[in-house]
Amino acid sequence: MTATDAGVRLRAPKGGSHLPRVVSAEQVRGLLDGLAARAATDDPGALRDLALVELLYAAAIRVSELVGIDVADVDRGRLTVRVLGKGGKERVVPFGVPARDALEAWTSRGRPTLAARADVPSTAPFLGDQGGRLGVRSAYRVVARLLGDLPGEGPSGPHTFRHTAATHLLDGGADLRAVQELLGHASLGTTQIYTHVSSARLREVYRTAHPRA
Repeated sequence: MTATDAGVRLRAPKGGSHLPRVVSAEQVRGLLDGLAARAATDDPGALRDLALVELLYAAAIRVSELVGIDVADVDRGRLTVRVLGKGGKERVVPFGVPARDALEAWTSRGRPTLAARADVPSTAPFLGDQGGRLGVRSAYRVVARLLGDLPGEGPSGPHTFRHTAATHLLDGGADLRAVQELLGHASLGTTQIYTHVSSARLREVYRTAHPRA
């Protein structure tokens, strides 16, 4: 009889799902207020960072989508931005008035200063310190620096604003399928993780607030 290794039939226990980090609405407001105060000095970097964070949170787009857009993709009149998502799928995403105002301030008072540093003009709305298109890593560093000052565990990258926006939309009563379309998810199941986030927050509030919890 041939000896067999019983270990090959063993399977490691399935790891628990990790919920994405979500920043509270109050924390987002405080972070944006702080950026707005810096941007009021007309510092080009501060104007750009405010517009970048406002758009990430307002439109719930991926950082790769944000750095990939061109000036022509942003319609400040209609409050929409055209992005190219995963699989080359294009979608038009709405954003709000605060993001529009931040974009207008950056475009008129900050972007020209950085654009003048480049040898070749860029079609990107968001520019790096040398005037070229802002890259994913640079955008990540901007957001990580800002989120690093906030309490809470988990990732501190641009995706946190995407997770946060989706959760805040659902907490505010948005339809799950509408959020799916906004995020550009191919499957509704991918979007449903945000319902788990909302439920987790609800349970925490219940445990701390209900006298019979």
